[in-house]
Formats: sequence, C-alpha cells, structure tokens
Amino acid sequence: MKPFHPSTPRVDPDGTRLPIKIDTTSNGEFEPVPLSPVNRAANRVAQEAAGKNARRLAVSRRDFLISACGAASTLLAFNAANAAAGKTGGFFDLPREAALEHELAQTHIGSAPGEFIFDVQGHFVDPNGPWLRKLPAGSNPLSQMPKTGCALASEPGARSYLRCLGPEEFIKDVFLDSDTDMMVLSFVPSRPDAEPLTIQTADAVRKIVDRMEGMHRLLLHGRVNPNQAYDLEAMDELKERWGVSAWKTYTQFGPDGKGYFLSDDIGTRFIEKARKLDVKVICIHKGLPFGKKSYEHSQCSDIGVVAKRFPDVAFLVYHSGFVTSFPERAFKGRGADDGVDTLIRSLIENGVAPNSNVYAELGSTWRFLMRDPEAGAHVLGKLLKYCGEDNVLWGTDSIWYGSPQDQIQAFRAFQITPELRARHGYPEITPQLRAKIFGLNAAKVYSISADEVKKYISRDRLARERLAYLEHPEPHFLTYGPKTRREFLRLPGAGQP
Repeated sequence: MKPFHPSTPRVDPDGTRLPIKIDTTSNGEFEPVPLSPVNRAANRVAQEAAGKNARRLAVSRRDFLISACGAASTLLAFNAANAAAGKTGGFFDLPREAALEHELAQTHIGSAPGEFIFDVQGHFVDPNGPWLRKLPAGSNPLSQMPKTGCALASEPGARSYLRCLGPEEFIKDVFLDSDTDMMVLSFVPSRPDAEPLTIQTADAVRKIVDRMEGMHRLLLHGRVNPNQAYDLEAMDELKERWGVSAWKTYTQFGPDGKGYFLSDDIGTRFIEKARKLDVKVICIHKGLPFGKKSYEHSQCSDIGVVAKRFPDVAFLVYHSGFVTSFPERAFKGRGADDGVDTLIRSLIENGVAPNSNVYAELGSTWRFLMRDPEAGAHVLGKLLKYCGEDNVLWGTDSIWYGSPQDQIQAFRAFQITPELRARHGYPEITPQLRAKIFGLNAAKVYSISADEVKKYISRDRLARERLAYLEHPEPHFLTYGPKTRREFLRLPGAGQP
C-alpha cells in the first residue's frame, strides 16, 4: 500500500473527516450519549494536528487522513487530550514520530504478518425487504443516516438511502475499507414478519461473498427469541436449510414487552433445543438496555447459572453486559450491580472459571470505550482477568458505525498502563493477546482454522478487488446509526420494550 494517494477524491475532498471516529453514533439499541468536553477537545486537537502534519509532509489533508500517518496522528491527539484531562489509565501506544513516518505508523497500526481478524458481530439491512411494508405510510426508517454517505443514496427511489446500509456498501465497508477477514452476520430483535434483515437476505449476501474459491468469509446467526411464538420450532429450519453457525437471542426482547432469562424455563428449553440440534453456540445480547422495562433482563445474572448447568454450550455475551451510563472501574465484588460487573459477578458466584464456556464480545462496547480509554482499560482488563485471555472476542457492530477499520487501528495501538495492571492484576495487551482477541479465540469457538481461512482468502476474488481498490481508496469515514435522542426515537420500536 502506498504511503499517500495523490488524486482527486470524490469523497470528502477537503479532508474534513477524521479517520478514527469519536462521535455520538449509536447502533440503534441504545440512546446516543453526548460527547464529553474531553471528547470534543480530542476531536479539535486531532483536526488541528491533521492540518499541521499534512503541511509538513506537503500533501493534501485528505491524502494525509486516509494514510496510516493520518490515523496515527489522530490517535496521538486523543492521547494528548485525555492526558490533559487526567485520564491516563489506558492509552494508544504510539511514538510521536508515527504521525509523520509512514513505515513507523504501519508498524503500530497496520496489519501484522499473519494477522486474522474475525468479527463476530456484523449487520446490514435489506433495503427492499418486506419489512418496509409493515411500516406506517410515509415513514422513512433509519433516515437519520447520512444520505450522502454513499453513492447509492443518490439513486432514484424514496428510500434509496437504505442502500447505504445494504449488501453492496456492507461489502465495501467491511472487506474493502477494513482489514476484516471474516465476519458473522447477526440479527436485530424483531417479530418474524418485521425483520430488517431476513435469513434469506443474509444467505444471499453470503453467497455473493462466497463466490470465490471454496472458503466462506461470512457465517450466519439464526435469530431466536424463545418467548415468541414459533421461534423454537423454527430452529430446525435455520439449521438444516440455512446452515446457521450459532443462535442470536435478546433476553430483553418479548412480544408482550417483557424479556426473559436464559435460566427461566423458556430459556432452558431454548438451550436444550440448541444442544439437540448440535449447534451449541448461543450469542446473547446483554447490556445496552433498550429501555427501562428491559433493564433487568439486560443484566447478566443468568449467564453464570446456565454456563455451570450446560458446560458443553458456548455462551457468547454480546456487548459483555456494558451499559453506557455506568462508570466502569475496577471490579469490587459487592455492589457490582451494573454494567460489565454483572457478568463478572455471575461467573464468580457460580464458580465459572476463566477460559471456560463464557465469552465476552466487544461489539459497540469497544467502539464506545475508544472515547474513554481509562474506562476501556478497566473493561478490557476485567474481561481478560475474569472471562479469560482465550475468551474475549472481537466484534464491531458494523456497519452501523461505518467501516470497522478505525476500531481495528485503535485496538492495535491500545494499551493498559503498567500502574493499572499492577494495581488490579490486569494483563499487558501483548501482540499475542491482541491476535487472540482479533480472531484466534473466535476461530476456536466456531471450529474453523484461521490458517486455512487465511490461505484461501489471500487469493480469492475479494482479495484481488481489495488490492486494486487500495491503489486509490475512497473511505468515507462516516457512521450510519442515530446520533441524537431525536434520531434514536425515530427508529422503529426504539426504546421498546
């Protein structure tokens, strides 16, 4: 990849957008959180640094920002703003020279040799699906997304902007504009007749991407809400016809507005059915509560119970129980009644040891914590200590946040300070540990060989397309989810149950 790409860009020609995005965007499952004064200062310092460094290198702002130096410069600016505010528990471990030296920047935030990035939580919507017919006349679902976010938005049609959340832009954001190798397509909670993404559409996109040389880049979840009529019965078809690799459930969701726990009778029947079908990977949304009614069921008290009861089942805790309103600090045992601490407490109380059958997933959680590296250090430190270094999984919740590349670059550089590690027993984030989180841990859960996947995808058609694309890349650096409370409330079913 060339250090800089002098050209006439069609996207953001003036270089106004930062490559590492700290904004208020939500994935649509939680209300957007306003930026703090520190966050606003970080963005301002990063913009100033971009202009200064581009001039020093005699390149345009846009060419600078789409380079590795542009990403490094942004992360260094975030370090400066956080340090000025006294937030020093977590930081992006980069030398200052990386903002101006391409090879140095690549060493710290570029892809490492043999790196395998397996994102276990990805999303898109069907821009022409039958779910649109269930909406009130004249409604424009997800219309808060930037209508100029992709070229497809300008095509004819009242809802053409939805194509920016569809399969074509999904492939560009995930597989061309990021270093992601493999992804699991997941689902949002919904009634069977109102799904923004159906299993049929997801399978069609998988086939598009799989039109390569015999190796899959996408796996599929099967959505199951066992407290909803017919979902348990539908599990047979999801396995036999669609070949799902895991089940996705939302304990906060229920057709009557009431959620459930996996340790309830209905949750137990769901787990038993998964075992009978021999698809023993269950992904559970925990944390990021939809609303006040669902708060109880967003917590993780049931996870340790079922993990102990069903040791042959892998329980993947999506979002790790993270709650945006809870200040994440070191785990203190008693009084650990919210956020990631509810997961840790449940494991301890039920005698579930680290590196057992409970996995913590980082979708939306890491993206939110990028704006508060000290809280990020505590969350990652706690998960690695109590869930285990083999049981933390990479997920990004993309494409709600646009391309996941900025999350990848930030994580490549992130470190917990030695002081925090010594005080709380957190591990150092070494290259080996980073590789586990990025993909090796998930590869074991899904029983795939990272080496075999890398062997095949290194020469498939998508790899060739990406190689050509990177000669003149056009990342948009935009996010698609709601950014204000008003936009959030315009989403279908927002705040429910």
